Amino acid sequence: MATVAALWRHPIKSHGREALDQVTLVAGQTIPWDRVWAVTHEITKLDRAVPEWLPCQNFMIGTRTPALAGLWARLDESARTVALRHVELGEQIVAPDDAASVAAFLEWISPLCPEARARPTGVVSVPGRGMTDTTYPSVSIMNLASHNAVANALAQDIEPERWRGNIWLDGLESWVEFSWMDRKVRIGGAVLAVRDRIARCLHTAANPQTGGRDADTLGALERNWGHRDFGVYAEVIEGGTVQIGDTAGVV
Repeated sequence: MATVAALWRHPIKSHGREALDQVTLVAGQTIPWDRVWAVTHEITKLDRAVPEWLPCQNFMIGTRTPALAGLWARLDESARTVALRHVELGEQIVAPDDAASVAAFLEWISPLCPEARARPTGVVSVPGRGMTDTTYPSVSIMNLASHNAVANALAQDIEPERWRGNIWLDGLESWVEFSWMDRKVRIGGAVLAVRDRIARCLHTAANPQTGGRDADTLGALERNWGHRDFGVYAEVIEGGTVQIGDTAGVV
């Protein structure tokens, strides 16, 4: 039987990850506090007066700025602050809703941003939903067996954090998650409807400890399985608590 092996959230899109012991999922919502904020750049097409969900290319992301993969995060929910840590930059606490704090954060993060790319300009949020890569508020589900299959194909150890997943499951056959399209999965006390496979980008090539690209994850997927997909997006249709060790399965 499959069990929950890990839970993650990413308070600021592409800017750090945080491990959790349990979460309470709500129907129609992301993992609580997941991708609540996103970092805009010089060519972001966003109406700040009426912010709305936009595709990922409108924000600072690891595909264009691989060093961002080396960020770790710790969210203070009550204070709405995020403590960020990077091996090259040290630590910085940012209050994403405060202009002065955001300005200090942008200065702190700037050494990670390639000169030839658009520079970060601010932090935004959309009321009521996280900035996931899907047009709907999604939760990503990952399979440790599929991760191990990619690592074996690469003949090197790679970290699961590269895939930026929310819920990691253990005890499954590799790639079985792709057979879950349009099916319901109960994980702990919640039920999710699986909607899409996750098409991957170069962010997965970057080491989550250093931010340097050191693994041909996309090449391994293409050579061995004929695609660039890893993990699935799901929508919460029945809320409930999910914690490490909970069971999971198709219903």
